[in-house]
Amino acid sequence: MNASAIAPQNPTTSPVVTLEAVSKRFGTGTEALRGLDLAIARGSFVCVLGPSGCGKTTLLRLIAGLTEPTSGIVRRGFDRQDRGGDVGFVFQDPTLMPWATALSNVALPLSLAGVGRSEREARAADLLGRLGLSGFERHYPRELSGGMRMRVSIARALVTEPDILLMDEPFAALDEITRHALEDDLLALREGRRFTTVFVTHSVAEAVYLAPRVVVMAARPGRITADLDLGAAIPRTDDFRTSAEGAELCRIAAGALKRAMAA
Repeated sequence: MNASAIAPQNPTTSPVVTLEAVSKRFGTGTEALRGLDLAIARGSFVCVLGPSGCGKTTLLRLIAGLTEPTSGIVRRGFDRQDRGGDVGFVFQDPTLMPWATALSNVALPLSLAGVGRSEREARAADLLGRLGLSGFERHYPRELSGGMRMRVSIARALVTEPDILLMDEPFAALDEITRHALEDDLLALREGRRFTTVFVTHSVAEAVYLAPRVVVMAARPGRITADLDLGAAIPRTDDFRTSAEGAELCRIAAGALKRAMAA
């Protein structure tokens, strides 16, 4: 497989997000991104792999409409103004309200949208259950482990059934066992509803395990140096982590990342 292979786009599926020659420079003069061209197909799973400082978080914020480019065009196939549930965002820090229970934290976006109490609590409880937190609905964040708090954060991001889920290194601070379990939870949730997912990571193994398409970025300024179609069966199984196929795909992705860091 060619490490610089371009991931194929389905011509019958319009992209949910397209970036055309996008650059971003902050008021401090820092050039975070330069000349990005990227199309993300609706319902796809894309991992963005790169070192710290390559503009991965800025890319997510541009996709979400939380910031606008200095130059270039971002086209979004969703409308955050009319339907605020179209974008779900999961950060590295769960950012939960410490005074609210897990159930209340997850139900918050529905409450802000005016959904009635019984419906929003039912939907929040269902997602918590699907993420392995049945029985913990009334627990506060301080009573939960790091992995459990991240599960609550993911449930909160998905409770509005967004069209696109943006994840900014959400599992980076977790131990390996918990990280693997959460990766599998995320893939299982996507089996039920094919929401578009853009997942930022600096872990080669995580990117290869989660996504059939991996976009590799270089830093200073941030730019795309490779767009890999990994082409293996999705979703993965645990056997994939130690398989020859998994090792080969990690080798390809690691080589692309090494070249990006030297660029």
